[in-house]
Amino acid sequence: MSAPGKAEAPREAAHLYAEAGWPVFPAHGKIPATEHGFRDATTSHRQIDSWWSRSPGRNVAIATGAPGPDVLDVDRHGDQSGFPALRQLKAAGLTGQPQAMVATPSGGAHLYFKGTEHQHNGHIAAAHVDFRSNGGYVIAPPSRVNGRPYAVVSHQASADTFDWGKAKELLNPQSQRHEWQPARPGARQDLSHLARLVAGKTEGGRNEALFWAGCRAAEAGRTDVFPELAAAAQAAGLPQREVERTLASAQRTVSSREREAG
Repeated sequence: MSAPGKAEAPREAAHLYAEAGWPVFPAHGKIPATEHGFRDATTSHRQIDSWWSRSPGRNVAIATGAPGPDVLDVDRHGDQSGFPALRQLKAAGLTGQPQAMVATPSGGAHLYFKGTEHQHNGHIAAAHVDFRSNGGYVIAPPSRVNGRPYAVVSHQASADTFDWGKAKELLNPQSQRHEWQPARPGARQDLSHLARLVAGKTEGGRNEALFWAGCRAAEAGRTDVFPELAAAAQAAGLPQREVERTLASAQRTVSSREREAG
């Protein structure tokens, strides 16, 4: 990442990311604003102009995994932080030299690395870190969520990659064990199975599965996984507007239940 993070307008940033060879697409907040989500990502300047001329305020999303970047997502939600895990990774020599570090609206960070072809998305709930590679995307500067920006903290030329497998071995050595262990009080649930469920649905059951998954995520206080659910639903063939309506309905439904229960 170089100049793209400093662009004043989303469309300018999208063009600069595309010039760097990173496929982009517009997003509404964190939710893809195209019919097939990250699958519609492109480096076509004509398509970028078409998207952002219609909706200049849309956020910029980058499809991860080569030819795009791989991104380590360091979460921060209240007193739960992924920065201790990041320090572990650095101490073990696993972070190398990222191409960029981006501050996220929640106070977390995105570390950008050269994209790889054979890694996929991952999540370590206990460490509060996520990984975005093939089949994923990130919201990029100068996008905003709830009025707060994604901002470039540093950037430099680098060809270093990030080995998610080694990171998992360090941060989650019990991941290969099959015995069930109860979640620690206050720990964030691993809800990655919800997106997998939605992605596996075919016509006729997709919307129902998305609504169910959205409700489960909202009940867990994890609306931060809505973008993953949206991407999975769009990859399964649901139109973007239907995805937005369904997730919004799920959130309203859960909020209504909670008010009634209270």
